[in-house]
Amino acid sequence: MFLNGSGETKNNFDAIVVGSGISGGWAAKELSEKGLKVLVLERGRAVEHITDYPTATKAPWEFPHRGRMPLKDLKDYPVLSRANNKITEATAHFFVKDIDYPYVEEKRFDWIRSWQEGGKSITWGRIALRMSDMDFEANAKEGIAIDWPIRYKDLQPWYDYVEKFAGISGNRDGIGHLPDGIFQPPMPLNCVEEAFRSSLKTKFPDRHLIHARQAHLTQPTKEQTDLGRASCQYRNMCSRGCPFGAYFSSQAATLPAAKKTNNVTIRTNAIVHSVIYDSKLKKASGVRVIDQLTHETIEFTAKIIFLNASALGSTYIMMNSISDRFPNGLGNDSGVLGKYLMDHHFGVGAKGTYEGFEDRYYYGRRPNGFYIPRFRNIGPEKRDYLRGFAYEGNTKRGFGAETEGFGKELKESHAQPGPWTTQLSGFAETLPYVENHVRLSADEKDKWGLPQMIMSAEYKENERKMRVDIENDAAEMLEAGGFKNISTFNDWKGFGLCIHEMGTARMGHSQKDSILNKNNQVWGCENVFVTDGACMTSGSAVNPSLTYMALTARAADFAVSELKKMNL
Repeated sequence: MFLNGSGETKNNFDAIVVGSGISGGWAAKELSEKGLKVLVLERGRAVEHITDYPTATKAPWEFPHRGRMPLKDLKDYPVLSRANNKITEATAHFFVKDIDYPYVEEKRFDWIRSWQEGGKSITWGRIALRMSDMDFEANAKEGIAIDWPIRYKDLQPWYDYVEKFAGISGNRDGIGHLPDGIFQPPMPLNCVEEAFRSSLKTKFPDRHLIHARQAHLTQPTKEQTDLGRASCQYRNMCSRGCPFGAYFSSQAATLPAAKKTNNVTIRTNAIVHSVIYDSKLKKASGVRVIDQLTHETIEFTAKIIFLNASALGSTYIMMNSISDRFPNGLGNDSGVLGKYLMDHHFGVGAKGTYEGFEDRYYYGRRPNGFYIPRFRNIGPEKRDYLRGFAYEGNTKRGFGAETEGFGKELKESHAQPGPWTTQLSGFAETLPYVENHVRLSADEKDKWGLPQMIMSAEYKENERKMRVDIENDAAEMLEAGGFKNISTFNDWKGFGLCIHEMGTARMGHSQKDSILNKNNQVWGCENVFVTDGACMTSGSAVNPSLTYMALTARAADFAVSELKKMNL
């Protein structure tokens, strides 16, 4: 038992939100602002905004190993340590120790977990893009998997809504398949990027170099400053937590807004074991929780439940929610729970150096780059693969025109800016395949007696063919832009390493082939909503987090409306 937001001692709430990350924070905000008493359950530790960002302002020389993790410490992070420097002395506290949370890799899967209050909203890449009807209609047009039950018009007002609150910097570019949004001023491109943009416009009219659309404040609104948020300071230390609240996170934005209502209670170190299904009421009555520290089992009840524990976290809970009505997992009449797992594939592209503008530099350390939206398989020309890819790019100047030598000459050399370097990195859609799945182990358990998750997913021929174009097109564009010393790379990353897990509890038109309906409700248990990455029916080539936000706000509005009608 504990005190809730109103100061009363009880385990009953109007709504339970599982997870406090990007989508969970939105659920907490929307439901509490609409007057519901909300319990937020977070399996990780408590993290206070600003207070619990211990490395946010540290200089490189203040870290014992200049940021690099000692080998003895990396032994606790066998997954993260193969994730290309994802974990450093500056960020380790925001990721779980892999040895404490094992899982079974039937096929390699790099599961990057950031379990704490705020989840991965503290460490995400902040690219915020809208999906379009090209994305929502692709499955139906191509006969892949199943059709989305919604279209862009269903999400457009909710994209508007979440963008205004979150704060997205960007430019209205008028690209049909990448819808414009409600933007704050973009972070300016540097001189090389401007030159590259001009060359693309001339030589490849269908390819557009645009400002990154990213969740950084550049011209805060009163609503944002009232929450204590401020403009980006161009420090590029975002993954340590932003004490200025300049980038969108649960800590800086949605959770403070929820707390203002006095309607929200946050309980950390709460591992949700399962959703409790009431066979008499034919709906969920609450959730069963294991205290991570004491191993005590507690039950909480509510009228509605939002599962926002991440794609695989929410699917895990549903798989573990066994009842007479749902012997194969909550809402799993179709048998597709855990299947059609997706992630973007990346690690492929090209880089080159630019000769010129040696007398120019850029302001500060801009925490983003530029973006080249998808241009393949859009018009009449068709490639030998389905869907497409986009590029995230960055341009910078290193230091040291001379890299050889020692002593005074070497130091003086490294005090001067080096050449301009641009890199294009492809981020590409993976098709939803039934074979790519997760399931629960019957034998392997964790320290809380819960079954470990088995990962079984891989990229296939469509993705392999796509990567040929990603690599070649990147080199082609750099060459056309006047770059020199161009080199390509094509490094297959582990499934999951893009940290865009999607699918496994997809939306659809029927409970015969999906887990959720058009309102993100679980089929057969309509007072449970899933609005994180698990709900995705296809992946698109754009970063998905903004879509999770819009889906969550939309579902919360619907849920409260249905509660008032006494339909839930």
